[in-house]
Amino acid sequence: MNHTNDTLSAYWMPFTPNRDFKANPRMIESADGLYYKTTDGREVFDGSSGLWCCALGHNHPKVVEAIREQAGRLDYVSPFQFGHPAAFELANMLADDMPEDLDHVFFTNSGSESVDTALKIATAYHRLRGEGTRTRFIGRVNGYHGVGFGGISVGGMVNNRKFFGSLLTGVDHMPFPYDSETMAFSRGEPERRDDYAEALEQIIALHDSSTIAAVIVEPVFGSAGVYVPPKGYLKRLREITEKHGILLIFDEVITAFGRLGYATAAERFGVTPDIITTAKAINSGTVPMGAVAVRKGIYDTFMDQTESGIELFHGYTYSAHPLAVAAAIAVQKIYKDEGIYENVQEVEGYFEDMAHGLGEEEVITDVRNIGLMCGLTFAQKDGVPMSRSGAIFQRAYENGLKIRVTADNVAIAPPLTVTKSDIDKIGDLMRQTIRDVG
Repeated sequence: MNHTNDTLSAYWMPFTPNRDFKANPRMIESADGLYYKTTDGREVFDGSSGLWCCALGHNHPKVVEAIREQAGRLDYVSPFQFGHPAAFELANMLADDMPEDLDHVFFTNSGSESVDTALKIATAYHRLRGEGTRTRFIGRVNGYHGVGFGGISVGGMVNNRKFFGSLLTGVDHMPFPYDSETMAFSRGEPERRDDYAEALEQIIALHDSSTIAAVIVEPVFGSAGVYVPPKGYLKRLREITEKHGILLIFDEVITAFGRLGYATAAERFGVTPDIITTAKAINSGTVPMGAVAVRKGIYDTFMDQTESGIELFHGYTYSAHPLAVAAAIAVQKIYKDEGIYENVQEVEGYFEDMAHGLGEEEVITDVRNIGLMCGLTFAQKDGVPMSRSGAIFQRAYENGLKIRVTADNVAIAPPLTVTKSDIDKIGDLMRQTIRDVG
């Protein structure tokens, strides 16, 4: 199918160089299992699970049927002042999978909305407890927390922030917990480095803990290029925040629901935050959806400390949308019935070996991995940012593999259903691509 610039011009594409794309479009027509099919009939292995979200691959018959059946029964009901039974069923399923007492769930439509919801809950919680001075947030350099004004304020990726002026005030950032000199080519968590977490103590001392509502971190940096925290780092953040009465928010939009072989990264790392944000794999990317899980004490504060009537003035027209809920219930059941998390644990070591095998190519300057996600850093050509990684991204697509690119980093995060032979295929296609680009 030929696309003229005229037919492509109306759609302003997100996070895409529109002029380049419309001159040389990559068009996907259908998907099944681990593969996309392009409009020119080629099969492309989905090496990035869509956008970290298609954890079961594509077109799982039970999920397709659940959405189809729901559309014919109840397409929509207002989530304000009304409910539908499946929303409560799903909330209970998710609460059962969250660590310790994170047993209340608020539904959103995306990771960005989940983050803004979590930030609002955090500030309102302190205010209800009589600590209304706690309005400040602390994020991290290179953190990604979606694209709402709250999310880009606590986020630390410069291009996502610099054009948009009116960021939230009262936000500070911890340093990026990564050192290329000592951490490059780590398998899993790099060796312990206490200085990164201790930097939080210095920021708290600067602002005084009585002004700080919450610290928000991705347990594993996703969008920045898969950076795994050093050993003990997240536990130390938990100790420091607890000591100062500051809430700890884990942004698990990428890591929740199996990416690290568990329902949450919190479970894998053995650290319980106060709030967990999720989206993406909650229903394998089939219908827009997110969810925020909060500890019992936070929910109870809203119930106990507000007058009768609405306890939280917040929500979305499409919170707990019936189609999204139906898809999520089907997906969550499949995770259990088909042993999806166990599969990740089983093939994780094999995936790690594949990733670090690629690291032997001299144009790769670092490899990072955990669960079924890895980041490869490519040396620039002639000192030009993204020169080699961008070429790798395009050539991989031409060779039949879809990957993610951010700056000089390529991320690979296949669906959680992959087998060892699928991982071999990813490795072969990447190695071919690296040699093609040179």
